[in-house]
Amino acid sequence: MTPRTDQPSSAARPLALITGVGRTAGIGAGIAQQLAASGWDIAFTYWNPYDARMAWGAEPGATEAIGRSLSERGAATAAIEADLADPETPARVFDEAERRLGPVTALVMSHCESVDSGLLDTTVESFDRHFAVNTRATWLLVREFGRRFTAERGTGRIIGLTSDHTVGNLPYGASKGAMDRIILAAAHELGHLGVTANVINPGPVDTGWMTEGVRAHCLGATPLGRLGTPQDTAHLVDFLCSRGGQWVNGQLLKSNGGFG
Repeated sequence: MTPRTDQPSSAARPLALITGVGRTAGIGAGIAQQLAASGWDIAFTYWNPYDARMAWGAEPGATEAIGRSLSERGAATAAIEADLADPETPARVFDEAERRLGPVTALVMSHCESVDSGLLDTTVESFDRHFAVNTRATWLLVREFGRRFTAERGTGRIIGLTSDHTVGNLPYGASKGAMDRIILAAAHELGHLGVTANVINPGPVDTGWMTEGVRAHCLGATPLGRLGTPQDTAHLVDFLCSRGGQWVNGQLLKSNGGFG
């Protein structure tokens, strides 16, 4: 596959660091594959204990399969195990990515902690874990990116995936809302570096977590009559990371087929 030529760097293959790439069916994997096909090298993080405690379970061999798929698209890769609930992890992730592949030009954050609970049944422990992973880790990753960025002005990209779901999903929605503010602040505070920062709300994407009831509801609420796919999100990330996307900055973008 021939890489696109409109990437924001004169280097042969700039490096994207993508978090939350733990399953082959996930949005993170879709983004990684699209960017690899478009000429990026890829460092990606995964944390199997999270998937293991969720309903879909851990996917044996996923890290290796994702790495192979990226290599087939011409990318040099580095898979980094990362517990983002640990505040020391973001700096370590950047250290490892730089050691193995070089400086990071694009930071794409698709990691999350997401356990359904509402106002009355959310525990303090769950609330704190959501904010540690979804909010604090985002801030620390963005901070590392800003401190270390040395690439050509206008080439840097920060992108985070968010959600506006709150009812019955309080800690997830609240922590993602706080994450939005951090990334949108980066659009201004890192402007002197020529770095753009945007948030994407992909809407409902069934990567194996939907029940039949949820699937039917989401289909009924989407004018285009289908659910989102990882590729839908990946195409937007790909555009934002290209030279053609360099004037989009400080935005919360919905790529959800009109869901609402």
